[in-house]
Amino acid sequence: MFADEPVKAKRRQGRPAAVDKTFRAFDPHQVLLLPPSLDDWLPEDHLARFVADLVDEVLDLSPILAAYIEKRGHPPYDPRLMARLLIYGYTTGVRPSRAIERKCADDVTFRFLATDQAPDFRSIARFRRRHLNALADLFTQSLHLATKLGMVKMGRVALDGTKLEANASKHKAMSYGRLINKEERIEVEIAELEAKATALLADAEATDAAEDQAFGPDGKDTDLPAELDRREKRLARLQAARAQIEAEATENARRHAEDKERRRQQRKGTAAEQAVTDAGEKAAAKACPKPKAQANFTDPDSRIMKNSDGAYIQAYNAQAVVDEQHQIITAADVTTNASDALNYTTMLEQSAANTGTHPKQALADAGYCSETNLEAGRDRQLACGTDTFMATGRLAHDEQVPPAPRGRTPKDATLKERMARKLRTKPGRATYSRRKAIVEPVFGQIMTCQNGRQLLLRGEDGARGEWRLLAACHNLRKIFRHAGTAGIAALAG
Repeated sequence: MFADEPVKAKRRQGRPAAVDKTFRAFDPHQVLLLPPSLDDWLPEDHLARFVADLVDEVLDLSPILAAYIEKRGHPPYDPRLMARLLIYGYTTGVRPSRAIERKCADDVTFRFLATDQAPDFRSIARFRRRHLNALADLFTQSLHLATKLGMVKMGRVALDGTKLEANASKHKAMSYGRLINKEERIEVEIAELEAKATALLADAEATDAAEDQAFGPDGKDTDLPAELDRREKRLARLQAARAQIEAEATENARRHAEDKERRRQQRKGTAAEQAVTDAGEKAAAKACPKPKAQANFTDPDSRIMKNSDGAYIQAYNAQAVVDEQHQIITAADVTTNASDALNYTTMLEQSAANTGTHPKQALADAGYCSETNLEAGRDRQLACGTDTFMATGRLAHDEQVPPAPRGRTPKDATLKERMARKLRTKPGRATYSRRKAIVEPVFGQIMTCQNGRQLLLRGEDGARGEWRLLAACHNLRKIFRHAGTAGIAALAG
C-alpha cells in the first residue's frame, strides 16, 4: 500500500569506524596446549617471591608441623602454603580470612603463593587460631634474620605505645554501677518468670494436651520457658562481668599498696617483705570498684581507651621497641592498661632478651614518666649502660623546649628535675628529637600499609599474637627492601 523508502544503516554512537589495522590475536575461548608455569606469573624481584622463598628455605615451621600427629582424616593444606598466605596477607594489609580466600581466586600474587589452590576462609581462620603462638614466634625469627644482615645495631632505640581497636564495640560494655542495677532488675524479672512458670506447670499437669501446648510434644515438665532461660544466661554474663571488675579492682589495690610500702621502706632503709604482703592484703580487702569501671561482653579483656585523636574506643595498648638503624622492631607486646608507664622496664628487658644486648640509649615520651621508671632508668644506666631520655611533660603544638639553666645541678634536685634539665641541654634536645623519627613511622606503616589499626582476634592472647605477627611482617618487609630476593641466599646460609 505504501512505497518502501530505503533505510540507511545506522552506526552505534561512540563506536569507532573500522580501520585497516592488524591487532594481536585475541580468542577468549582459546584452549592452552600446555599448562602455564607459575614461575612466569611474577617478576623476579616481587615481594611474593621473597615470602615464598623465605617460608620454604629460611623460616623454622617445626612448631607448626609438630602439631600434626594424627594420620587419619582428610589431608589438610600444607602449612607452608598457609604460612605463605598469612605472612603475605599481613604484610600487604589483606588480613581477614574471607579477603584472603577471595584473593586466592582474583589476585595473581596470592594464586602464585597458593600454587593455584584456593583454601576456604574457614581453613585459613582455623589455621591462624590453632597456630597463633607459632606464628607470633615468627617475630623473633624475623628479628634474628635482621640481626644477621646487620640491620640491628642497638645503639639507640625508642619505645612507644599505640591503641589498637579491639574486635568488639564499646557499646557492648557496661559500667560497674549499671551492672549492679541491671543485675538486680534481671533477678526480679527471673523471680517473676519463675512464678509464672510454676503456675504454668501446675495448670499443665491437668491434661496432656495442655502440657504439650506449653512445652512441646517432646518436652518435659521440668523444662523452663525460653524467656526465663535467656534471662538466666544474661544474668550469668552480668555476674561474670561484675566479678571481673571486682577482681581487677582488688588486684590493682593490692599492687598499689605493695609498691607504696616498698617505696616507704626504701626511704627508711629497711626491708620487710611481710609488711609489704600485709599492706597489699589490707588494701585488697577494702578495695571497691569505681562506678564507671567497665567490662565488655564481646571481648572482656579489652578496655575503653583514648586514642591519639582524642576518641574513646574499645582497644588494647600495643607496645613496641624500635631500633634506629633500619626501624626494626626489637620487642612487641600488648597490655590491657591504657597507660604506658607500666611497660618501660618490661619492654626494654624483652628487647634485650630478643637481641642479646642492651641499647646504649633509650628514648621514651612523657607517657612513661613516673618516679618508678625514673629510678629504673637510673639503675639501668648503672647496670647495663643504657642512657634513658624520658620526657617529663607534654609539650603543646609547636612549643619549644626551654634551654637548660646555667650552673651545676642542685644536689637536692629530684630525678624528674634532673631528667628535665638533661633534656633541655643541647645534646639532650638533639637526642630526644630523634624519638618521633624512629618509632612513629613504624606505627604509621603498620596502620596504613598493613591495615593493622583494628585487631581481628579477641582476647588478650589473641591480640598479643596478632600484634607480634604484624610486627614480624613489618620486619620482613624491611628485610626485603634492604636485601631483596637475592638476600634469601645469605639468610639461608
